[in-house]
Amino acid sequence: MNNYFELKISINPNMEDIVSDICFTNFDCEGVVLAEETYKDLIMTATTEGTLRVFLTSLDKNPKEVLMTEREILKSRGFTDEELGTWEIQIDEKENQDWSKKWKEKWTVTHVTDKIAVVPSWLEHTPKEGEIIITLDPGCAFGTGTHQTTQLCMKALEKYLKSGDTMADIGMGSGILAILAKKLGASKVYGCDIDETVIDVAKENAIKNGLIDDGSVKFELNTADKVTERYDFVCANILHNVLAEIMEDLKNIMKDDGILSLSGILDEKKPVVLESIRKNGLKIIDTITQDQWISFVVKK
Repeated sequence: MNNYFELKISINPNMEDIVSDICFTNFDCEGVVLAEETYKDLIMTATTEGTLRVFLTSLDKNPKEVLMTEREILKSRGFTDEELGTWEIQIDEKENQDWSKKWKEKWTVTHVTDKIAVVPSWLEHTPKEGEIIITLDPGCAFGTGTHQTTQLCMKALEKYLKSGDTMADIGMGSGILAILAKKLGASKVYGCDIDETVIDVAKENAIKNGLIDDGSVKFELNTADKVTERYDFVCANILHNVLAEIMEDLKNIMKDDGILSLSGILDEKKPVVLESIRKNGLKIIDTITQDQWISFVVKK
């Protein structure tokens, strides 16, 4: 059995999802863990430093070069050095005796709300009455339900999605939001992403959650500007600057009485999104916050 490689990347913990997504996209990445942090039901009970541990099966690319390039792109989009963290890297080659257990040890059942729980596929969980369970493999794709930005969209779905609604998730990652929408009673769900590696993952996750391929669930490689259908509920959990850039496209795929959930926004970056909301004539009907993250729910 081949050895594996462990990257230790010094980051601002707020950047966990962003850096994880970069690693899944660019490397042979099998899992990530924000090191030295312990959670219980989404509450951080212990922490030491912001170190993202990334488990790789090979080193086909130079991690330092890739990460520094991506960091400069984020800086050009308005992120500061303080917001990003240093992204200093340590690379260790490890014996491959049970590496997969190392990152699984940190995962537990995530209770997003009183009604919604995300359960790693290797754990047993007995749901309480009326609880919606989403089963995922957290190591397989970006968007695992534990980050605040994903939870904000999930809370908006629980609050505003009506049974029978159609739903679209732009930048779907693992497909978790579309899967939740279907379990909440959506008649049809659609997810798209620009990362082709997550399409099959989202489909597999849908199957794990008992969603039958009857045409009511669709995941594909696509961007918002090329989506032709219109939906009752649209989710976009993306970087703040990207949200601003594609706001008109998101508006165009909303039905006239549709709802749009915008997430992925650090509190200090909200002016960028607020200005784009204003320019596109959208109306904020709710603001949901969690820690330093903010989400806007808007209508036309």
